[in-house]
Amino acid sequence: MDQYAALLDLCEQLLRSGLQDVVISPGSRSTPLALAFAAHPQIRRRVLLDERSAAFFALGLAKESGRPVAIVCTSGSAAANFHPAVVEARYGHVPLIVLTADRPRELRDVGASQTIDQVGLYGRDAKWFVDLPLGGTSAETAYARMVAARAVALSLLAPAGPVHINVPLREPLLPDAPLAERNDLPGGRLPPSMERRPPRDLLLEASRLLSKGRAVIVAGPLPPHRPAPDLHALAERTGLPLLLDPLSNLRFQGKGALDAYDLYLRDEDIRRVLQPDVVLRLGDLPTSKSLGALLSGAGEQILLSGEEAWRDPLLAPGIEVPGDAHLVVQELLELLPKTQAGGYSHAWQAADRAARRAAEHWLEGLGEPFDGAAICTLRELLGEDDLLYVGSSMPVRDLDGFGRGGAGPRVLANRGVNGIDGVVSSALGAAAAHRNGRSALAIGDLSFYHDQNGLLAAKRCGVNLAVLLLHNDGGGIFSFLPQAGMDAFEEFFGTPHGLDFAPVVQMYGGSYVRPRGAAELRSALEDALSAPGLNVVEVRTDRQRNLALHQEVFALGQEAARRALGDGQHA
Repeated sequence: MDQYAALLDLCEQLLRSGLQDVVISPGSRSTPLALAFAAHPQIRRRVLLDERSAAFFALGLAKESGRPVAIVCTSGSAAANFHPAVVEARYGHVPLIVLTADRPRELRDVGASQTIDQVGLYGRDAKWFVDLPLGGTSAETAYARMVAARAVALSLLAPAGPVHINVPLREPLLPDAPLAERNDLPGGRLPPSMERRPPRDLLLEASRLLSKGRAVIVAGPLPPHRPAPDLHALAERTGLPLLLDPLSNLRFQGKGALDAYDLYLRDEDIRRVLQPDVVLRLGDLPTSKSLGALLSGAGEQILLSGEEAWRDPLLAPGIEVPGDAHLVVQELLELLPKTQAGGYSHAWQAADRAARRAAEHWLEGLGEPFDGAAICTLRELLGEDDLLYVGSSMPVRDLDGFGRGGAGPRVLANRGVNGIDGVVSSALGAAAAHRNGRSALAIGDLSFYHDQNGLLAAKRCGVNLAVLLLHNDGGGIFSFLPQAGMDAFEEFFGTPHGLDFAPVVQMYGGSYVRPRGAAELRSALEDALSAPGLNVVEVRTDRQRNLALHQEVFALGQEAARRALGDGQHA
């Protein structure tokens, strides 16, 4: 029972510090951890069999809830299977408490089974690491309480991220008496949140730069559950063009933002006409590569670092304003004078309206399956209370290009490292935390294949999720990249797999439909969104035809924008 005293206090302090959820993968060495959490019924437990999927489920749960989530596994390679989700949590600013059971010190590096070096296993991907001593002394029990409180606080401290507690456990692993929840601990709580206000001198410099004239406001992906900067108010006050990535979670709130820029900024001449002298940029680099090309040519940038400094892969000249982004914008609203939109802003608006109208007219007349049209249909069906998890590669790009602004869903994605693994599990975890509306996932077939094991969570955890599966039998995004011209393209990049996912979904207790035509697709998605459990709607497309259709609509958007710009007379 000695090690159990410390573990019970550890769990109790996690609870008192704000932890509400734990995801446990079964194993023998982790038995004491699992039983200690079971002794605290206020902490919601979910048991998922595959460690990799379990960790991504926890990541989605934490991303949507805004609270840290604990994950527990046994020793050995089980802990290594947590690593992909730990990496995503590190770069995606998601609070995770990673608890890995381990062999005691005397069994390390002596050939004991199921034993690897777990000390610092995740390296710099963990914000903090502790190899927890569990000798049964009162000092070690007090230390376990401190570790728990500190772990929660550090996981939430900006930039949020994962912390790793390695727990060496000795046999016997079962307690010698029934466990009882501790209720005599001193009260534990998180430290107060400290707002970081921006320096006055940098604010004044930022306001001076923004008054130059040819300036734009750009928001890339922003971390969830941080106060949203009021960019719509700033754009209205300054008259500046406002470009919002869908992962900023600002595009689908309010009106007035430009939302078709990815269609027409692919044209170098258009970028030259609209090239800004100054950019006010928030968040990560935008999803749109064409918008990134525009930003890389801008004269100066004002970077609001927000969560973390030096998030500037463009290495752009300008200034970085530290502090909470919403406070920076609040100060700028007071410093900047009310200004009417000028010719430069009117040029942006004219190009954006023309490109959006051209794309929507083209979509309305399209008589064949197309990824962009399917994403549009799903986005239109989701309201302000709904959640959309969107996969990397093409789904997030199609949402960026074809997702009209205005009232719409909350959007999440695994864009910390932009990987395609773990997306199914992350979406199911987010759906489990989403209480007030419907939940959907838009995902490609390779990403779906990568995380088939994650589907079990829908059944085990009672999660409702509608899935739009964009199935083109391989790596569709590579058709848009320079590799597409290689002789060995299909072997190394196209990678057709020939899989039928219907039996897999049915094995996990879900429904699977393949609608034909736009009307059937809309009806199938409406049904999937309203039905309980896991409901997958597949849209089957051809990779080469999908590329041709994208190129066609891009060309139409660019031509419409060029006509609207009138060879630069508005700029």
